[in-house]
Amino acid sequence: MRNRLTDLLEIYARHGDAVAFVERRGLRAVRWSYRQVVETAYRVAHELAARGIGKGDRVLLWAANSAEWSIVFWGCCLRGAVLVPLDVSSTRDFVTRVRDQTQAKLLVHGDEIRPLPSLLAFSLGELIEQSARHPAESPVSEESAADDAVEIIYTSGTTNEPRGVCLTHRNLLANITPIEREVQKYLRWERLVHPIRFLNLVPLSHIFGQFMGLFIPPLIGGETIFQHSLNPSEIVATTKRERVSVIVAVPRSLDSLREHVINDWATRGELEERRELLSKAKAFSIARRMLCFRDVHRRFGWKFWAFVVGGATLAEETEIFWRRLGFAVIQGYGMTETAALIALNHPLKSKSGTVGRALPSNEVKLAENGEILVRGDAVARGYWTGKLEPVTDDQGWLHTGDLGELDAEGNIRFKGRRKDVIVTSSGVNIYPEDLEAVLRRQPEVRDACVVRIEDERGGEEPLAVLLLEGGPREAKRAIERANELLASPQQIRRWAIWPEPDFPRTPTQKIKKREVLARLGLPSSTTADRGDLLNDLIAQLTGIESGLRPEMKLSTDLALDSLGRIELLSALENRLQVHFDEAAITEETTIGDLERMARALSPTRSPQYPYADWPRRFPFTWLRIIFFYALMLPLVRLLARARFYGTERLRDLTGPALFVANHVTMVDHALILAALPARLRHRLAIAMDGELLREWRWPEKTLGWLTRLRLLGQYFLVAALFNVFPLPQRGGFRRSFAIAGELVDRGWSLLVFPEGRRTETGEMDRFRQGAGLLATQLDIPIIPVKLLGLFELKKQRRFSAPPGHIRVVLGAPLRFARNSDPAQATQELEDRVKRLEAERQSDS
Repeated sequence: MRNRLTDLLEIYARHGDAVAFVERRGLRAVRWSYRQVVETAYRVAHELAARGIGKGDRVLLWAANSAEWSIVFWGCCLRGAVLVPLDVSSTRDFVTRVRDQTQAKLLVHGDEIRPLPSLLAFSLGELIEQSARHPAESPVSEESAADDAVEIIYTSGTTNEPRGVCLTHRNLLANITPIEREVQKYLRWERLVHPIRFLNLVPLSHIFGQFMGLFIPPLIGGETIFQHSLNPSEIVATTKRERVSVIVAVPRSLDSLREHVINDWATRGELEERRELLSKAKAFSIARRMLCFRDVHRRFGWKFWAFVVGGATLAEETEIFWRRLGFAVIQGYGMTETAALIALNHPLKSKSGTVGRALPSNEVKLAENGEILVRGDAVARGYWTGKLEPVTDDQGWLHTGDLGELDAEGNIRFKGRRKDVIVTSSGVNIYPEDLEAVLRRQPEVRDACVVRIEDERGGEEPLAVLLLEGGPREAKRAIERANELLASPQQIRRWAIWPEPDFPRTPTQKIKKREVLARLGLPSSTTADRGDLLNDLIAQLTGIESGLRPEMKLSTDLALDSLGRIELLSALENRLQVHFDEAAITEETTIGDLERMARALSPTRSPQYPYADWPRRFPFTWLRIIFFYALMLPLVRLLARARFYGTERLRDLTGPALFVANHVTMVDHALILAALPARLRHRLAIAMDGELLREWRWPEKTLGWLTRLRLLGQYFLVAALFNVFPLPQRGGFRRSFAIAGELVDRGWSLLVFPEGRRTETGEMDRFRQGAGLLATQLDIPIIPVKLLGLFELKKQRRFSAPPGHIRVVLGAPLRFARNSDPAQATQELEDRVKRLEAERQSDS
């Protein structure tokens, strides 16, 4: 029987070099093993001691999910310090009040966060770096007792005075232990699908995020993957790429993914057919459901099988949707005051529409008014408001404020928040969740929330606040159709249209209903107010906080280059959890255009590019090597008779590299391949015009069949023999950059031509800024390459050259820090390539 949470580190250590955490930083994936996590946590504990942090001292942790976050958590536990995790989106005012209330002695913050004054502070990277001087040995510190505090979690930043929940070793272990016992029964079967990978989309500052990110995966030697983007397209891509088994998310993410799948069906003209199949799937076995909806399973990857949902209530319609597609949906019920869990559905015995049975550590009953009461070891020690205040009544019962029902098997069915119940003037109780579920089923409604307002008789009635897919005229039709499905007392008489792209939400994506009511009461509620999302994002990126007008262009008026526009679109997508057509954002796009796109919230598909992986698999890898040595290299030696300079600079190059070259002819890549040593040329992927590859892969249907066949043949031949990947000129950059990062993660070097086209004058064109982004985000050596002597032959239309006329000059490797300015990096690369010609002339 464990008494301290730090005993879990024994399990971490047992898994050794197995991967514990994966996080995508920029374009690369960073992986931490269990051994690295434990050893670094030991070092952090020593560093905390060196900084005067002792048992019971409070440490603020204000950062996004990462392996380093978990290391600081465990380091504090080992030292006996009390962690105070803060959501990365917390305001500085709120953090300041928490600091004062907890009398914190240290702040550990993310690299992107500015520290508070008058408080010892380190960024996560700095703390890990400073701790490297200490031994990777368990620190000798005062023994922690079961009732000692581990952390203080602040559940909301909206109240006038912050109030944190104080959780102890006993609280957390009370919920971990019964799950561990149950997991032991299935470990021999887990070996068949090991490792189980968890994609964790919930903040670690939330207790549910900690449970599914830090505590449960180690019990089965699983991997936890952190992703900061909530864009459904990126979630699906990550799930397939990383071979994820389980997605850990809040209900809104499942809603967004559901919309993503439905929109994809609609785009392909299959929506009605799929809806009919969904209705029939209720009677299908799991295997038949997977077969019928194999297109969805193929997109997520065949290893993915389950969602674990918490943090809010999942709509029954959404649960049914995913179950009928053949996925498991595992719901739990709990709150911060109960260390995450009160009840949990068994993954293999879950009951739809319920949140499962109470865990053995919890005793649950219903009060006369239907409120769920709970007591047991998992119930928090108290609330922290400068001192501990009890969370339970005199008999030890925690009043959850939630209404529920218990079925004959002990499963809990969640009915809603007691404080949200609307009591009409005729004494009828209306549960907002019931009305919201019906409203969300209407095709005109993207999302909805129901709030309490006063009726004309002094009683209460529901007000439906709608986020619409279309215009205001759609609201009446949606309300009328919803009322047909509601009982007479539930009928919606009053509604409002939410004017902004999304509702205000908590870090776990719950709608802030109080804020919704407050904003609707403002005179400016009919238009986007001071909280306007788009203007806020533009202000963050450009520093322009006033004078923004709808007709202002993103490029000329706001000085957003292609990378800036991508960053703006990514931030907008992440906030709204939808996917927009990147190609629609051009130099001519205005603020008004983008605002209309955001308000319409009609996700569209980005233009397709052929991101094929088959050229990097057997037998094509061998076919390419045979082609190079049997045909390409002999031709280069016979016709080009080129000389290669600077090859000695590649001797110490062991891993992948980024080769950046000027572009003169269509045989540039062959000359560069010939200049490289075998270890690099055999593992080189070449960036090619994405639009051209798309035209070849999917020829226009208006072309003759022979032309289409020729273009298709060109695509497969070029992809197989030259290992190209698309780098579009006009849109779709993000996906191409992500592919570049994945290739480097797998050990492939890259060759790019940043001019984007072959020179027409013999002079180098300006480098496009995508090269700077790759250089700063890939974290690999960059080799500048200069091709000389080709343009003269091109002008003369000659296909052979005298010996030494063509020269390939390789520059010295250079690197850029991840936080470097991409624009400056682009200019530096351009200058380095230009200087290679002068260097070659001076050497000769």
